[in-house]
Amino acid sequence: MIGTPWSDRSVVVTGGTRGIGRGIAELFARRGAAVLLTGRDEVVAREVAAELVRATGGRVDGLGVDLRAPASVEAMAAEAERRHGHIDILCANAGIFPEKPLREMTAADIDEVLAVNLRGSILSVRACLPAMERAGRGRVVLTSSITGPTTGYTGWSHYGASKAGQLGFLRGAALELAPLGITVNAVLPGNVRTEGLDALGEDYLRRMAASIPLGRLGETTDVAHAVAFLASDEAAFITGQTLTIDGGQTVPESLDALALTLVPAAVSG
Repeated sequence: MIGTPWSDRSVVVTGGTRGIGRGIAELFARRGAAVLLTGRDEVVAREVAAELVRATGGRVDGLGVDLRAPASVEAMAAEAERRHGHIDILCANAGIFPEKPLREMTAADIDEVLAVNLRGSILSVRACLPAMERAGRGRVVLTSSITGPTTGYTGWSHYGASKAGQLGFLRGAALELAPLGITVNAVLPGNVRTEGLDALGEDYLRRMAASIPLGRLGETTDVAHAVAFLASDEAAFITGQTLTIDGGQTVPESLDALALTLVPAAVSG
């Protein structure tokens, strides 16, 4: 069977200590890739890496990285190349989503979200680019969101702006890096069951599940499998694209349209 030789792949996953990032790191480790996951806290990153090694038997390292600091991001790329010999895949996944009404939002609130979610993604790609050039191949997969590019949500206008901004960056970067054989794509998750989503409460989770045609919240594995596809050799001719993973949440044009999907079709005859 022809497929991506994952055991020959080096993967960097930012924001890999929890939620979607941890799910991405675990899937790549199970497939045999060498993984470097990052988080703000060095101790936590190393602990999560050790947990994934025990769970998967794979090759996983953890590193503390501050995506707001260019020097820290550059050190991340250098460490990945030092440990693995090359960098083939960057999953720029790290993101924060503090809720803040627009009337209460400060300049510091805006700067923090943009620094991590948007600027951190750009810095990560820039830092890993030389190693990908040396490897002669590269896959960049950004974790954006339906919030911002497709939908909006009260209290997350700065978050939505950062996620929409990622897609503007994606298209320019995809054009610029295409001659080097490096693809740049993004996944746009909807409501995925993570620690961050759980913190919003059971009422929120129930309401969100009710808004999804497939009738459930997403799992981190739903996103991880999509990321792995975009990072694979099979996706070599895909760049500058986005893949929405939301269980159909953004498909209905109204609540009435959604309600109709929940009614079984009449049996004729």
